[in-house]
Amino acid sequence: MLAQSLAAGLDQFLTPLTLTLTTLGVIFGLIVGALPGLGPLMGIVLMLPFAVDMPPVAAMGFLLAIGVGGSCGGSISAILLRIPGTPLAAATLFDGYPLAQKGRAADAIGIAISASALGGLFGGLVLILAAPVLADFASNFSPPEYAMLALTGLIAIAVVSEGSLLKGLMTGCLGLLIATIGTDEFSTGFRFTFGSFEMLNGFHIVAIVVGIFAISEMAHQVQGNDLNQKSDVKIVRPGFRTLLITLRHWKNLLRSSTIGAAFGALPGVGGTISTFASYAVAKAFSKPEDGYGEGAEGGIVATESANNATVGGAMVPTMALGIPGEASSAVLIGAMLILGFFPGPALFEQQPEIVGGVFLVYLFSNVSLLIVGILATPAFVWVLRLKKSYLIPIVLLLCAIGTFALQSSVFDLWVMMGFGILGLLLRNAGYPLAPLVIGVILGPLLENNLRRALLISREGYWIFLDRPVSAVLVVVNIMLIAGAIYWTVRRRRGVQAAEKPAG
Repeated sequence: MLAQSLAAGLDQFLTPLTLTLTTLGVIFGLIVGALPGLGPLMGIVLMLPFAVDMPPVAAMGFLLAIGVGGSCGGSISAILLRIPGTPLAAATLFDGYPLAQKGRAADAIGIAISASALGGLFGGLVLILAAPVLADFASNFSPPEYAMLALTGLIAIAVVSEGSLLKGLMTGCLGLLIATIGTDEFSTGFRFTFGSFEMLNGFHIVAIVVGIFAISEMAHQVQGNDLNQKSDVKIVRPGFRTLLITLRHWKNLLRSSTIGAAFGALPGVGGTISTFASYAVAKAFSKPEDGYGEGAEGGIVATESANNATVGGAMVPTMALGIPGEASSAVLIGAMLILGFFPGPALFEQQPEIVGGVFLVYLFSNVSLLIVGILATPAFVWVLRLKKSYLIPIVLLLCAIGTFALQSSVFDLWVMMGFGILGLLLRNAGYPLAPLVIGVILGPLLENNLRRALLISREGYWIFLDRPVSAVLVVVNIMLIAGAIYWTVRRRRGVQAAEKPAG
């Protein structure tokens, strides 16, 4: 099945449009990744409205390449400014900035790009080998399994989101509630439409995503005091010899890429945790003379290979099960739905050319990252000099044009603005945004399969315990919530003990 998928996808991959868009996606991803406050998720969100009218494989190549480039781009500002462009690059600070201070900024950026590309290729191999196996296993799933699987994805994201467990679950449930708006698939009745014709089909997922992430982020940036600050950074030009420097640390590269891909495949874990974990492991295996924390090449290799390998790992449950591993994967699932295909076991059987094409564009995006990233680094460094007061209006304009172009609907613009305000309020109150979007994505999958399972069952909810896989997922869900409650209580007791006055 794997060879057939790759062969079927080759024709869709080897087109000038697909190759060009994938390369442009890497360039755009590097730019938004390098600019603090944006990042790969923001890049995917901004370009999502423009990608939905493209051919499926070309569109997915464009969006995936933005994620690949954005995951690496944050290292540029981390190395040069000591400001990580994305949370993924936070661990790169430990050795990237000290190495730059030693006069090796070009080497540091070159190593980061090379390690990211190689780690991404490793993650791509994991995706290609693991996704078909997982999809084949899930091909026998029925409504009870899909309902519990959707619930697992939602709980996992809520549990590991920033902030409290309760806030994560609340925003996830809010997303589930928003997903019910529109026409009921089973009864054809109208739900929460308030007599509005525009709401009969619910809210467009792109308008929701752009509002929640992009509009709220720009409003949050406006609240800061650094709109007119300009970074004075020197132009650096890394060379391809940094690839050889990176390959000298091949054991570290392979180990960290494995960690990144494994963490990425776990829903809700994400790249930030994987980068710190890979750095800790690399440091544990290092020698004192390696100088970790003082500008060690191996430190950059560990963090950057892990963060891009995470992208490939996160695509495994996304492609095979239709369950997003994190917010970016949720947006990609939204893109797939709009493009006319739903990720999951059926996709591997019915549309192998799409699967093979996505695999190939992902691999190509990492090759493009290596070449374009090193050659065009001076341009990305120059972008760091842009003031936020120039950047924010451009982003807002792209949001408005892209959202309106979806259906030529002013209503979508109002939805975008409404969710932008909601996102800002949730952000300021400390509520995570990712569970809301994933709740909207998984809501129909959870509701429809839950209702189908109960219609099939003659014993009510016992159907979820009668089937082995479904029962295992029920136990996993209970363990996730119980574990999160335990660690939350333990953390609060630790804080209270620390704040208690001595004596």
